[in-house]
Amino acid sequence: MKQNLKSNGDPPLQAEELRDFVIDKIEDIKARDIQVLDVHDKTDVADFMVICSGSSKTHVKSIAEYLATEAKHAGFPPIGIEGGEQSEWVLVDLGDVVLHVMQETIRDFYQLEKLWGQ
Repeated sequence: MKQNLKSNGDPPLQAEELRDFVIDKIEDIKARDIQVLDVHDKTDVADFMVICSGSSKTHVKSIAEYLATEAKHAGFPPIGIEGGEQSEWVLVDLGDVVLHVMQETIRDFYQLEKLWGQ
């Protein structure tokens, strides 16, 4: 569940720490073109969306699975994982942070960065 905002409207520190954890882990497995979108003032679903690319379906799936495993080991298992079967776009929901791992062609088509106003 999404946490309350600080009194100044910024995302809670825990969300920022989780965002940094996600970035660190996906960098470990060579995710490409990592973009972080602060969406706390645009949606109640999450504070941050992290978008990255994988070089193939196998790479996309590996990035998502690695993050899910590492998050579980760190004590915050994903709320959900979607898209692993096709592995063109895999979403890992960690609550305050949602990771979108996409193949380049899918990312170019959906343009989430533009959609969320970044």
